Amino acid sequence: MSAIGKRYARALLALAQEQNQLDAVGRGLADFSATWETSAELRELFDNPAYSQDERRKVVEGVAKRMGMAPMLKNALFLLSDRRRMRYVPDVAADFLALAEERAGRVRAEVVTAGPMPESYYAELQKALEGVTGKNVVLVKRQDDSLIGGVVARVGDKVFDGSLKARLAELKDELLNR
Repeated sequence: MSAIGKRYARALLALAQEQNQLDAVGRGLADFSATWETSAELRELFDNPAYSQDERRKVVEGVAKRMGMAPMLKNALFLLSDRRRMRYVPDVAADFLALAEERAGRVRAEVVTAGPMPESYYAELQKALEGVTGKNVVLVKRQDDSLIGGVVARVGDKVFDGSLKARLAELKDELLNR
């Protein structure tokens, strides 16, 4: 994340809360960010100085209309475009989501497993993480074959590493230090 992304996210979050449009702005920002990340043409247009400010604004206007975007979000994108900071849209979106969840008393936990796990496992893990953090936990599930087995959970800056890979590394260190 970037300091610029966080600054715009804070301002947008404050406005969205003030106008009771938090969910609409959050969804629209996430959708636009996904479009931004997948469209090389869109990124090229905003990075290319050959396109005027008016041309870039027309593109934002068209995308906003197609997506049914909240006017407040459209205006924020105009501002980013005018200041040539559109490349920070993914940072703004990620920071906006994190700040909105924090204000709602929720926290995201990235859970990485070696393979698919039953939903009951995730439910128990969610309860345990909620007990540790004292907040409602939203699980984001991923798989990583390099783990061999076990689970790694990342909540903010804290990492709970219960993977077999980590345990084997600990045993190796323990044996080498004897």
